[in-house]
Amino acid sequence: MTNPIASMTGFARTEGLVGSTAWVWELRSVNGRGLEPRFRLPNGWEALEQGFKDALAKAFKRGNITANLTLKRESEAKLSLDPAALDQVLALAMSLHERIPGAPPPRAEALLALPGVMRQAAADPAEERAAASAPVQAGFTQALDALVLARQREGARLAETLNGQLHEITALHALAAEQAKDQPHHQRTRMLENLTALLREVPALPEERIAQEVALLAARSDVREELDRLTAHIAAAHALMREGINIGRRFDFLVQEFNREANTLCSKSASVALTTTGLKLKATIEQLREQVQNIE
Repeated sequence: MTNPIASMTGFARTEGLVGSTAWVWELRSVNGRGLEPRFRLPNGWEALEQGFKDALAKAFKRGNITANLTLKRESEAKLSLDPAALDQVLALAMSLHERIPGAPPPRAEALLALPGVMRQAAADPAEERAAASAPVQAGFTQALDALVLARQREGARLAETLNGQLHEITALHALAAEQAKDQPHHQRTRMLENLTALLREVPALPEERIAQEVALLAARSDVREELDRLTAHIAAAHALMREGINIGRRFDFLVQEFNREANTLCSKSASVALTTTGLKLKATIEQLREQVQNIE
């Protein structure tokens, strides 16, 4: 059974309204060596941060995750009466009423409309938190679930890319094996011919010693061991793809081994064709490495 690969990249957003307070959660996730959560909470909400971090740790193993909670009070704020201001304007209005014969008495609505008599009631932060705490925590859980799904969807697209790159590496491996098949024999023959011609002019070394040196040089040009290890690495990569869950670190280490074999293949190459294939192999492995950095 193949488990789905999860990416470390994703975004989720949830929102709600509690009374006159609107809240919004935004969760963003990008690549990271480990799990690094960062919370941006309004003043007074810090006590809930550890619980949110614990929930993140249960859902994810890797990724730099930023969780931002925004609270905004709606415009329809409650009004309250300023008794001192009302007493002052009432005294002034009654004084004018008494000084102006026939003037009507001051009307209540006119007095209340004067600046400073009515004011917006100051919100009680503790009451706001108490009222909004449960919905905000439920909203975080919903955002967390949505982020899990977003990372899984991105992981599915990532798996397609990885499979395509592994297929290309397999094809280049087969081509390199064909090109390198007779390389040791050709290298030995070429070196023997060159040395034989040289010995006709300068017969300084025994032929047995020369044959040993030629055999050693030919062995150094044999890339079968590198190709065999690369075959094993490709099989291991497909096994990790089937495993799926929490494979990012191991896949990253495995790609380093891919690159090591490709480098050795190029250094041992004795033909333009094999060198070209080795360079293409290195380029594809680098593309694979870039994608593997996204796996959880």
